[in-house]
Amino acid sequence: MPVKIRLQRHGRKKRPYFWIVAADSRAKRDGKFLEQLGVYNPQTNPATIELDVDASVKWLRNGAQPTDTAKRILSYKGALLKKHLLKGVDKGAFDLEEAEKRFEDWLKQKEDKVLSKAEKIQKEKQEAKEKALEAEREVNKKREEANAPEVEMSEGEDQSTEEQAADTENDTEAADHTAAEEQQEDKN
Repeated sequence: MPVKIRLQRHGRKKRPYFWIVAADSRAKRDGKFLEQLGVYNPQTNPATIELDVDASVKWLRNGAQPTDTAKRILSYKGALLKKHLLKGVDKGAFDLEEAEKRFEDWLKQKEDKVLSKAEKIQKEKQEAKEKALEAEREVNKKREEANAPEVEMSEGEDQSTEEQAADTENDTEAADHTAAEEQQEDKN
């Protein structure tokens, strides 16, 4: 029975997550599997990968062939490295303790890289948020400045209207006074 290590799709439409499984190559993609080895969620940034490395190495050493994507995931999590190190132990190049030590060192370096990437992403999100807030502050400031002259103009318009009304009253009074004088002259 040819065994494949592959991804089995789960999740809803346009929101996939995958199980990493060892399955008979003739089985359906989402069908029967022999063992679940882990979970892969590409929706998060960085992608979430949980993998049982020892079980994956067991299947790889027994001849299971990973698909291209599964091979990248196994490489990313160190299953292929561990298989390679155990092959060196089998040949007598070094002992099991040395292989475990090398694998642990590699895991520490990998975790540091992942953490630095996660911190970088968090920092970029924070900077983007600050930029958006600053842009919004500038827009609000411009909006306030644009509204402020209108208020001053409306006050100025009120003053000019009052002045015009006073001038009109003066003109009316002057016209009335002139008309009254003309009437008195006519009477005389």
